[in-house]
Amino acid sequence: MIIDSHTHAWPRWPYQPPVPDDESRGKVEQLLHEMDLHDIEKAVLICARIDRNPDNNDYVAACVKRYPERLIQFADVDCSWTDSYHTDGAAERLRTAAETYALKGYTHYLRGDDNGDWFFSEEGQRFFQTTADLGLIASIAMGSHQHEALRKLALQFPTVPILCHHMGGARAAEEHPYPQLKQVLASADVPNIHIKMSGFAYVSQVPWDYPQSDTHWIVRALYEHFGPDRLCWGSDYPVVRNFMTYQHALEAFRTHCPFIPEADKAEILGGTLQRLLSNAGK
Repeated sequence: MIIDSHTHAWPRWPYQPPVPDDESRGKVEQLLHEMDLHDIEKAVLICARIDRNPDNNDYVAACVKRYPERLIQFADVDCSWTDSYHTDGAAERLRTAAETYALKGYTHYLRGDDNGDWFFSEEGQRFFQTTADLGLIASIAMGSHQHEALRKLALQFPTVPILCHHMGGARAAEEHPYPQLKQVLASADVPNIHIKMSGFAYVSQVPWDYPQSDTHWIVRALYEHFGPDRLCWGSDYPVVRNFMTYQHALEAFRTHCPFIPEADKAEILGGTLQRLLSNAGK
C-alpha cells in the first residue's frame, strides 16, 4: 500500500503566474488520475484556503464524500494566510472543523517570522489540548528555526502525532556545520514528531535538476535519525508540477534513494501513515 501524505486540490488555480487550465489543473480528478496511474491507494488532502480558494475546506470535504476510499481530508485550521491566524477562539474553531469534516487531522502553516510563542499562550495550549482530546494528527508547515519550540510543544502533548512538511525545513544549500539540519535532526529525540519525505525540489539547490541528488545526504540523515516508522512520503501534487511529474515525485524517493532498504521504503511509502491514520480521530 502506498499512501501519499501531502497533496492538494483546488477548483481554481491559486498561484501566479496564471495558467491556461485554471479550472482543471488543481481539481481532485487530476490527482486521482495520477494515483491510478502509479498505484497509489490513498492520499491525504492538505487543505489550503489560499488565493481565490477561501472555500477549500468545503471543496475538499465534497471530494472526500465522492471518493471516501481514496482520500483523507486534513482541514486548514487558522493557517498563516487566514485572518484568524493565532487569534482567540482557535480551539473552538478546531473543534468545529473536526466535527464538521469528521477529521483525522488538520494542517497549520506557520509564518516564517513566527518564533513559536503562540504555542505556549493560553489559546495555543487550548488549541493543542483540543488536538489531543480529539485524537487528531497535526500536519505543520514550518521552518527549521521553529523546531526548538515544536520540540517543547510535542513533549507537552506526547499523544499528538506531529507531521512536519517537506523534510522539516532542511535545505541542501546550507554550509557546514549545518545549523538548519541539526535543528530538524534534534527533533528525532521527541518520539511524536514525524517528517514528510516530500518537497525534494524545495530542499534542493537546483529544483529542476531531477532527481535532486544534492538532497540525498539530507534524506539519509533524516532516515538514520527518525527511522522508517516516523517518515512518510508525500508528492506535493499538483504544486510539484512546477518542477516534475507525479511519477518523478514518487521515484525521487522510491528509486533514487537506494541507501534505504526496501522494507523500510515500504513503511515510509505507506505503512507509517496508515498506522497513524488508523489511530486518529478516536
